[in-house]
Amino acid sequence: MASLPNSHTEPDGSAVVRVLSYNIRSMRDDTDALARVIRACAPDLVLVQEAPRFFRWRKKLARLASASELVILTGGGTAAGPAILCDLRATVERTEDVLLPLTPGLHRRGLATAVVRIGGARLGVTSFHLSLQQDERYEQGGMLLDRVAGLGVEHAIAGGDLNDRPDGRTFRRLADAYQDCRTAAPWGGEFTSGSTDPHQRIDAIFATKGIEVLGCGVPERLPGVTGADLRAATDHLPVLAALRIPAAS
Repeated sequence: MASLPNSHTEPDGSAVVRVLSYNIRSMRDDTDALARVIRACAPDLVLVQEAPRFFRWRKKLARLASASELVILTGGGTAAGPAILCDLRATVERTEDVLLPLTPGLHRRGLATAVVRIGGARLGVTSFHLSLQQDERYEQGGMLLDRVAGLGVEHAIAGGDLNDRPDGRTFRRLADAYQDCRTAAPWGGEFTSGSTDPHQRIDAIFATKGIEVLGCGVPERLPGVTGADLRAATDHLPVLAALRIPAAS
């Protein structure tokens, strides 16, 4: 498997950015293995799902960020689970955590959103985790599209756990609006769930049309990381993408 390009800024100001989307199951598993996986992916941005949400959740998320050599950008309990971590390459312009409408009897969902500058590029970023219930999931997909459009940026990415497969109507709704990065430039493995017996792709990274996808998929044979680490870290496998973001005009 060829390596993804490292993060860097091009002479014209465009930025090659590494983005990781990862459902971390509230850090209930092997957090040392989780941090090793994240560090080995060398991401500029980590779109987290199922970040800790309850007792001392900020401290737990801060501990993971520090162990992963990153900082917290936004999200966590204030977004009902989605969060964004970043490295110091990202300059934060603004953030907003959004709670989606609560359906009685179902889990509260939310979005972690930000606008950042990396190199000469300006990028909208959203981490999401959609409903297990089909109709609610489809409605949340529409809310996600509206929220990304409302960031007011030319270039944007959204990544997360869809709880839907590529042939599902919510997955198709997002893929019709944006590039499904795995489909645009396949790299690495395909299936993301579960980590011990991966058999379905329910996690994805999407990018607006002007972004060049250099590769996207489940990272395999990471330096310093074993298959046991990937299985022990959480019940999902991560999705890693390398993207070239044009310089802001």
